[in-house]
Amino acid sequence: MALPLMRKATAVWLVENTSLTFSQIANFCGLHELEVSGIADGEVASGIRGMDPITSNQLTEQEIKRCESDPNSKLELIVNPATIGETKRRGPRYTPLSKRQDKPAAIAWLVKFYPDLPDSQIIKLVGTTKPTIKAVRERSHWNITNIVPTDPVLLGLCKQVELDTAIEKIDKKNSLNNSSENLTKKENLLVSDNNNLPSRSLGNNNLNKEEIIKNAESLFEKNDNN
Repeated sequence: MALPLMRKATAVWLVENTSLTFSQIANFCGLHELEVSGIADGEVASGIRGMDPITSNQLTEQEIKRCESDPNSKLELIVNPATIGETKRRGPRYTPLSKRQDKPAAIAWLVKFYPDLPDSQIIKLVGTTKPTIKAVRERSHWNITNIVPTDPVLLGLCKQVELDTAIEKIDKKNSLNNSSENLTKKENLLVSDNNNLPSRSLGNNNLNKEEIIKNAESLFEKNDNN
């Protein structure tokens, strides 16, 4: 089944701008209904800006109104060839000469909306080089004043499924890092709590040690007398 460009961004827009049911949005965007519910509650995709599927020619206003009036209806996507997956390529990506001038715009878009995306992933998606990525990141590119950040899928430089896969890798990595940071914080709190124990406890421990030593000495003295 063909899916819309930027599925989560499209879902965000539909949640914010229509009265479609979570089920309808989930079915159209290829998401779980709970994910759509999470988007509505602000728990999922909170940092993603909504993408209008009407202006991107993926839905019509009439189609949305039709489904709003009938909760059992399903949205029908205007199929975009860029949303259809492709077989795995072998060797480096070839970009037609006519599209090579679009690469800086795609890099600028990826750097802007997904700053954690590593250069290696950008190279795979766009078919560019590290010096070009660095120049766009640092705004030292020779044509930086004319570069307008544009979705690489819309430019035809990569497929939606490839972009989604790269983004999911970042999300998983960030989740693991956050879990590790939270665990470290808990460990630090435990250490801090132990260090803040009342000094009286430490004193009692010292007394116990002294008593043990005295008892041991008296025991040795008795043994010697015997």
